[in-house]
Amino acid sequence: MTGATPAVEASDAIRETQDGVLLLDVREEWEWDRGHAPQAVSIPMSQLDERISEIPDDRRVLVVCHSGVRSERVTEALLRAGYDAVNVAGGMVAWQSAGGELVAPDGADPRV
Repeated sequence: MTGATPAVEASDAIRETQDGVLLLDVREEWEWDRGHAPQAVSIPMSQLDERISEIPDDRRVLVVCHSGVRSERVTEALLRAGYDAVNVAGGMVAWQSAGGELVAPDGADPRV
């Protein structure tokens, strides 16, 4: 990562999402299905262009992927489009390490 893109540590992102900040998960559907934050919204990076209108532009958006690389690129795109977007440094790997909750469909053991 370049360091120029605004970023937040996973522990801070966990607190912010508990306060109602939007957590946008840009991983692909199969990654989401393995495990995701329960409060997250899923819009895969590959679908961003056609689904950007689904992202509210009136509040802060924390962008997360697996390790923080894809989410950095999405954060940059959202910033260019006028969103208040911030990358979650270290992605879902860091989220899980910081104690962030994970869920998976059908009661499966969640993992990132």
